[in-house]
Amino acid sequence: MEPLNSILLTRLSRFNLTELAELYRRAGSATTIIEHRRDIRVIFPDASTQLIQALKGIDGLREWAEQEMEYARLHHIDLICMNDERYPQRLKDCPDAPILLYYLGNADLNKRHVINIVGTRHCTNYGRDIIHSFVRELKTLCPDVLILSGLAYGVDVYAHRAALKNSFETIGVLAHGLDSIYPRGHRDTALKMIEQGGLLTEYATHTQPVARNFVQRNRIVAGCADATILIESAAKGGGLITCGIARSYNREVFAFPGSVYSDFSEGCNNLIRDNGAALMTSATDFLKAMGWDDDIKLGQAQQRGIERTLFPDLSAEEETIVRVLTKNNDLQINILSVQANIPISRLTGILFTLEMKGVIRAMAGGCYHLLA
Repeated sequence: MEPLNSILLTRLSRFNLTELAELYRRAGSATTIIEHRRDIRVIFPDASTQLIQALKGIDGLREWAEQEMEYARLHHIDLICMNDERYPQRLKDCPDAPILLYYLGNADLNKRHVINIVGTRHCTNYGRDIIHSFVRELKTLCPDVLILSGLAYGVDVYAHRAALKNSFETIGVLAHGLDSIYPRGHRDTALKMIEQGGLLTEYATHTQPVARNFVQRNRIVAGCADATILIESAAKGGGLITCGIARSYNREVFAFPGSVYSDFSEGCNNLIRDNGAALMTSATDFLKAMGWDDDIKLGQAQQRGIERTLFPDLSAEEETIVRVLTKNNDLQINILSVQANIPISRLTGILFTLEMKGVIRAMAGGCYHLLA
């Protein structure tokens, strides 16, 4: 009965998220709230008139709630109530936590270390490189981390894909029901995440991804994590909203700086300038700031130079190319040939091998870009 009654109460969340969460905490369960729906002030003397009226008419939603229960059963969706031990305990501490979460996946939402990675939907090559190198280094230094984001365009989906590539579990927090995937182009990534992490939402089926839902879901992204990491952001954007929510929850906020001439670094730079986020340049910075280096053998990793040697197992010529691109990135093949002192006839094959290893990327105009 508890999941069914929780589904019923989610229809009241449109009124006041904080009020509903506080009511649940005082009652201890959705079932108790439903049992007292006609005399709710016995449990919650401060209940608003609007909430009282909504509870009196809640019986009319029972058939709809039963249909939601059946859909969840048929599609193996977990219904996680606030009093369930599987519920994210970090989120539970937030005043406006949802009383029910729909979850499709296998990751532990209460993993010891949880972070979220957020930022602009217009992620640049610089942002993609940061995500790539940060997640790769994090895997080396602290592999037991759950990574959250919102499965949106740009930073979100690149963060999920980097997590998958590096064998991290990753959770996508959605702004709609689990009967669809938005954007549709991210469906393949979402399916992989279900097997290596999961999809999480507070929204029932047939809920459309309207603008207000994205803002509201950001509190779940922030609330489930120990820290929020902003990769790139314009002066205004959803990533900055998530950072603001995280700060209101007394969570740690970090940002990667960028060029003062880049529109998509302006939000990060401003946040750092105004002490709204700690500046970071690497996973090592982050782990030290979080105090997570006690249990990850960080010292040993630093002694091996892992934070500087992001590309192991390279041949001598491959290392030469990496050194050249480290000094001057985005070089055309003829210039790279001269600076690396490698004939183009042989250089072409070496560059292809480096692409396959995920070290470089071929760009327009015959340029090659070092990914970290």
